[in-house]
Amino acid sequence: MTESTQAVAPAADAPAPTFADFGLHPLLLQSIAETGYTTPTPIQAQAIPVVVEGRDVMGAAQTGTGKTAAFTLPILHRLMPLANTSASPARHPVRALILTPTRELADQVYESVKRYSKQTPLRSAVVFGGVDIGPQKEALRRGCEVLVATPGRLLDHVEQKNVNLSQVGILVLDEADRMLDMGFLPDLERIIRLLPAQRQGLLFSATFSNEIRKLGRSYLNHPVEIEVAARNATANTITQIAYKMPSDAKRAAVVHLVKSRGLNQVIVFSNTKIGTARLARDLERDGVKAESIHGDKTQADRMKALEAFKAGELEVLVATDVAARGLDVAGVPCVINYDLPYNAEDYVHRIGRTGRAGASGEAIALFTPDEERFLLDIEKLIKREVPRGTLDVPADLIARSHRRSDERRGSSSREGREGGRESRDGRSDRGDRGRSSDRRSGYSSSTPRQPVDDFFFKPYEPSAPSAPAEEPAPKSNGSSGPKRQVAVLLGGSRKP
Repeated sequence: MTESTQAVAPAADAPAPTFADFGLHPLLLQSIAETGYTTPTPIQAQAIPVVVEGRDVMGAAQTGTGKTAAFTLPILHRLMPLANTSASPARHPVRALILTPTRELADQVYESVKRYSKQTPLRSAVVFGGVDIGPQKEALRRGCEVLVATPGRLLDHVEQKNVNLSQVGILVLDEADRMLDMGFLPDLERIIRLLPAQRQGLLFSATFSNEIRKLGRSYLNHPVEIEVAARNATANTITQIAYKMPSDAKRAAVVHLVKSRGLNQVIVFSNTKIGTARLARDLERDGVKAESIHGDKTQADRMKALEAFKAGELEVLVATDVAARGLDVAGVPCVINYDLPYNAEDYVHRIGRTGRAGASGEAIALFTPDEERFLLDIEKLIKREVPRGTLDVPADLIARSHRRSDERRGSSSREGREGGRESRDGRSDRGDRGRSSDRRSGYSSSTPRQPVDDFFFKPYEPSAPSAPAEEPAPKSNGSSGPKRQVAVLLGGSRKP
């Protein structure tokens, strides 16, 4: 059984702490200065001193609060006495394990570790699924003090004996609530059983649900609770507004918002994979530099799109909720909800991509009359009203959007009619694959179809049960030939 204490925030009139006040290693302070950060965020100010002391932590913080640095910096500080410049992999065992629910988040935590440890001899590596396991094996073979991983891929490496976790002294469960939602609890339990019993545990979550508290009681030792934001609250630095419009005017609205304001690095959220891909293609046709990221894309394609977005090469990144919690890009000016999420909590996570770490941002929602109920659910959750506005979209953009929608509906209608003709002719997709393939390739057969025997359309009728073998079948009046010999196993008789 564990006990928890609540961390107390400093008084409002107290001077703001600096990173140097935490006693962090000088090489880490140098890396922090190079990133341009001067003042720690509230979660950093409360978590870093506690982690440096070696205490277990249960932290709840909304996205964009600097949570990642709140645990990577003190972890690196605690590992510095063990750092060495030896080339031997044996001198660089895994001492800190950071588990994340998604590939994107794992990669971003790894980038944070690399950024802050680049002045030190500490090594780090990241392993996640969806990519070739070979380079990950090589990175593990070289040795690393900090390992960032998704649970499934880590267990793959454990089974292949690519990694040894017997010297892990610090375990981090990042976005633990999402790991539970994704069904990772059995994997987490398997991994934790591989670790030394004496270790420091850090658990970070968006909220302190009953499930998270149960997880904390199971794997943390007298954790300090740190909560810096009210549950489901949106940052005060984010300006929110919602525009009601027909569904086929939404794309024109996105083009107008991006072009009229000269926006860059805008994240647009769609609810479906096919809608995400289609919107990105249509925006490209309208002259907006756009890419999409969703679960059906390969990991390589997703990482390529993310890198282009981070580098400022894209005006718009269209994403499903697969990127809602994992995407970490500084300076995103605006988030657009092209589709309102079905789950109101996803709205909080989506708009948390902007207004990060005290910066200002804007969250725009486009909704149809049918979607207004989702907006009401969101307002109930965040306990504030999202202002409604009027957006004057140029008529030519709307007309172009209507033409695209009409073309798409016409194409779908033609496909439906063609499919109907095939069904009436008795040539379904499943039963006529060969001919469909020939038509697609431009091949047309002039051979007339042969008539089909009516036997093949009759319903199945079971045959009458056969007579017992020992009772001879009655002879047919018309039979005159010698009796056919039948094997004994099939009911024939033995020769005398």
